Amino acid sequence: MIPNKYNPEKVEDKWYSYWMENGYFHSTPNEKEAYTIVIPPPNVTGVLHMGHMLNNTIQDVLIRRARLKGFNACWVPGTDHASIATEAKVVAKLKEEGINKEDLTRDEFLKHAWEWTDKHGGIILEQLKKLGASCDWERTAFTMDDDLSGAVSKVFVDLYAKGLIYRGYRMVNWDPEAKTTLSDEEVEFVEKQGNLYYINYKIEGSEETVTVATTRPETLLGDTAVCINPTDERFTHLKGKKVIVPIANRVIPIIEDEYVDLEFGTGCLKITPAHDQNDKAIGEKHNLEVIDILNDDGSLNSLGLHYEGKDRFVVRKEIAEELQNIGALVKTEKHINKVGVSERTKAVIEPKISVQWFLKMEEIVKPALDAVLKDEDIKFYPKHYNSTYKYWLENIRDWNISRQLWWGHQIPAYFYGEGLEDYVVAESKEEALLKAQDVTGNIELTLDQIKQDPDALDTWFSSWLWPISLFDGIKNPDNEEFKYYYPTNDLVTGPDIIFFWVARMIFAGYEFAEAKPFSNVYFTGIVRDKQRRKMSKSLGNSPDPIELMKKYGADGVRTGLLLSAAAGNDLLFDEELCEQGRNFSSKIWNAFRLIDGWEVSDSVAQPESSKIAIEWYTAKFQKALVSIEKSFEEYRISEALMTIYKLIYDDFSSWFLEMIKPGYQQPIDSATYKAAISCLEDNLKVLHPYMPFLTEEIWQHLAERTTEEALIIATYPELVSFDEKIITDFEFASEVISGIRKIRKDKNISFKDAIELSVLDNENSSATFDSVIEKLGNTSKLNKVDVAVEGALSFRIKSNEYFIPISGAINVEEEIAKITEELKYTEGFLKSVQKKLSNERFVNNAPEKVITLERNKEADALAKIETLKASLSAL
Repeated sequence: MIPNKYNPEKVEDKWYSYWMENGYFHSTPNEKEAYTIVIPPPNVTGVLHMGHMLNNTIQDVLIRRARLKGFNACWVPGTDHASIATEAKVVAKLKEEGINKEDLTRDEFLKHAWEWTDKHGGIILEQLKKLGASCDWERTAFTMDDDLSGAVSKVFVDLYAKGLIYRGYRMVNWDPEAKTTLSDEEVEFVEKQGNLYYINYKIEGSEETVTVATTRPETLLGDTAVCINPTDERFTHLKGKKVIVPIANRVIPIIEDEYVDLEFGTGCLKITPAHDQNDKAIGEKHNLEVIDILNDDGSLNSLGLHYEGKDRFVVRKEIAEELQNIGALVKTEKHINKVGVSERTKAVIEPKISVQWFLKMEEIVKPALDAVLKDEDIKFYPKHYNSTYKYWLENIRDWNISRQLWWGHQIPAYFYGEGLEDYVVAESKEEALLKAQDVTGNIELTLDQIKQDPDALDTWFSSWLWPISLFDGIKNPDNEEFKYYYPTNDLVTGPDIIFFWVARMIFAGYEFAEAKPFSNVYFTGIVRDKQRRKMSKSLGNSPDPIELMKKYGADGVRTGLLLSAAAGNDLLFDEELCEQGRNFSSKIWNAFRLIDGWEVSDSVAQPESSKIAIEWYTAKFQKALVSIEKSFEEYRISEALMTIYKLIYDDFSSWFLEMIKPGYQQPIDSATYKAAISCLEDNLKVLHPYMPFLTEEIWQHLAERTTEEALIIATYPELVSFDEKIITDFEFASEVISGIRKIRKDKNISFKDAIELSVLDNENSSATFDSVIEKLGNTSKLNKVDVAVEGALSFRIKSNEYFIPISGAINVEEEIAKITEELKYTEGFLKSVQKKLSNERFVNNAPEKVITLERNKEADALAKIETLKASLSAL
């Protein structure tokens, strides 16, 4: 028995298990052309949110469609170890248990980290199964898997050997909360309300002072100069003099540099080389001392004097009070400035001079620039992201790849001495020993005497290899799978990681595989709420995707999301979208039940109306298929769905089924029934990528199917030539049917009662759909007349006028009043249009399209007035 209502919960579990059991998601190289997607690996500790829902639904649509189109579709899932995020969670968990990370050895901490990962990792992948994601789960990978880790080490060693990786002191972005450096791309700049502090520095040997303005008064303890612009006449008398730093009482020089902005602050700039990127550059230019006053956690060290051990923001407040008390603080002003914060922890970043590992970027970006902007081997959708990509690559700085973390890929560098350069780079400790013995000439050197760099690599240093390392393309580039699946086809991701991940994968592709990693990049929009706020846990505006799927079904949520997810544009999410998706499911289910409930007869002749309906819908489907194909070529996934939605909702369910439906308690002829099933199956095929569960359920109900005949691996409909004229003819016929139905409704003429219909055929319209008009309008055979029919109700379609004899049930007086009112309104409308057209200024200046539109309005109004007057006359 087919249930009256579609039950997503039962259906989804049933078919997902069926797909998994029969290995439909798994791919191995064969004679077919490969179609490959690698999943943007979510954090191993993550859970499904609306952004994941959107991104992975689009990927599943692409992979299911490729499977139907005969490709060997391979969608590789996996998770990212997410160094900073995961380590922060493990540290927090340990704190709850009364354990400090600092009290553990690296191995002890990593044991806790792996326990956390084993417990929480992969939750999101299980949730993706609820969504219907048809990933090749047998290929599930983790960026810390042995093979992938080996690839990371090999790449590091290779780049170092090429001279592209180096180690040195640089000013870096320091996250005091995570206690690690960050790359420039991991720093967000946000506007914050703060103060501008005006502080007096005494000139040495004088009672004179010079005033500097700063937003960070605590850093004055690290000042090593005050700088003036040599062209600033206000401070000519200060040249060559020295000042005394308040509180610290250190004597520092006044230096000159054109970097100083004459308009900002007081025109005098305090220079703190250890805590500002620009100050560092000036310090190097003028050989200034570097005084670092901060600990790794953002508290002040011993150079912070009596503020040692206090947090930087506490000191900011207290040092301002001390400066006030000693008479050094002139004034404070409210000041808004952009502050760098950690993308991951949201802590305010501190510029810090530190010895780190860097990757030179100048040469490595060149092939990646050409691939997108010149050769277009890689295409971005939407294309406007090309300019974002271009700007970043042309202004790129060397990539800081080291992190002061334990969770991650430990840097494969081994120290055999205390000097900055006393190290070797190798894939293993044993190999490092041999290299170190060779470098030092000391064959007595042992494994115990060399120590691996404790730092880990930036998470993205493993993620940038993802499309290559998943198929073992780094360590074993000649293997069959790598040659078959790489380059991959499409990447679906958010624009927020265009620098973190997308660009770097392109760098890696050309550097290590001498080929692009993918051909197309589809950037999804950001899922926002109705107030345009980005969905987040902290705002509490993000619904639980699992709960949404329980309420509306996975297909309903998938459809609701994609109906409003235009390529690259943000999606304003509303739960009503999911309800619309669920209602669409119900519409399709009811259409299927209607067909399934018909009694079929081999002895009943096929009506002309059904024959025409089948020809029309076949053409209509093919026209829609052309549009769907074009939308997919342009990565307009939402537009393709909307085409399918209208095709099934309007053309199939509302028109086609009505056109072929047998009379009450009458059987349907077998030819029409078979055609209806065929049309429904084609609908299911194009809809399957979007609504996999519902379509498979109906598909399996329609006939007994073997595992080789499941919808998931069916053959996608092929494009064939079609009759455009029959589609145009039906558009006209449908207006006629709507006109008949309107008169029936307005005049309370029962749809069960047959009526006469005549036409004054000025259009020389096609008779193709006359049988359909007769059936859906319940009319007599359409009678063509040469003159208007007296005493009849009429309506006009273009220049054709249709007549229905007045039934005795019509109240003539009410009808006259109604038509008179409509005539009055139309005459008023005509007057306003003609007034506009008689305005020479409007006619001379308005675009031709606008003039044509107004003239069409005038013609339509004139025709309608003529019809209304004729109707009045007849009454």
